Amino acid sequence: MIYLSLADSIFKSMCEDIIENGTNTQGQKVRPEWPDTGEKAYTIKKFGVCNRYDLRKEFPALTFRPTPLKSALDEIFWIYQKKSSNVNDLNSHIWDEWADESGSIGHAYGAVIKDTYIHHFDKIGTIKVPSVMNQMDAVLYDLKHTPFSRRIMTNMYDFQHLYEMHLHPCAYSCTFNVTDEGGDKLVLNLLLNQRSQDVLVANNWNVAQYAMLLMMVAQVSDMVPGELVHMIADAHIYDRHVDIIKELISRESYDAPTVTFDPDIKDFYKFTIESMKVENYKAGPQIKNIPVAV
Repeated sequence: MIYLSLADSIFKSMCEDIIENGTNTQGQKVRPEWPDTGEKAYTIKKFGVCNRYDLRKEFPALTFRPTPLKSALDEIFWIYQKKSSNVNDLNSHIWDEWADESGSIGHAYGAVIKDTYIHHFDKIGTIKVPSVMNQMDAVLYDLKHTPFSRRIMTNMYDFQHLYEMHLHPCAYSCTFNVTDEGGDKLVLNLLLNQRSQDVLVANNWNVAQYAMLLMMVAQVSDMVPGELVHMIADAHIYDRHVDIIKELISRESYDAPTVTFDPDIKDFYKFTIESMKVENYKAGPQIKNIPVAV
């Protein structure tokens, strides 16, 4: 089989490596359970998986099955634009399992981006004047004023508020890094750190949504989106997912779609779902009713 989408090829190689060379948690003390039976949900896992996606080559969307790009983007807006942790501000139902009666998932995700402040010192004349801004605003500010800083990052793993989170963040940290590669514009890269990932349910969802975040931040910073580097500490396939994964990666692969954003938008907070345009997304059939461990 010829793999036309680079994301398909990366995904297939990762899954085969996990199944063939991973370790099994069967019989170990694990937290997740299958909600239908209450039995422990065991996995085959690999430690320290690193995947690289160059957005200058293509958008990293799976074509073995479709990734719901609008829903993935909506979650990015929920976290980094709305800075919310209430599912009532989200247009999908992916977080409903962890929400309380008010819709809150606790002091998590967007709430941490909003409420964790970064202290800057802007020099006005000879005087250093402190300014305070939330994590996302600090990223946008630094990319404009000090793009070659090695401190441009977000971090949602807020230890002092972990007890208030209904689920600890999985994809928790972004490091933005700028390179000058001799073109007309600087190149913006993004390193995504993830402590844990359910490969079947979440892998390409996370890859696609952080690729879109990189594209939007690069655009408003007048840069070119470069590499998305995805670091996964614990990349795992649940026992009930192994056969599904094997069938999935045996499917035909297609060319990657083209994803663009309205080029007239220069303010990160002006992007909407309608700002994104997806063209030529051909994919295999969706997998329905995937069991999700909680």
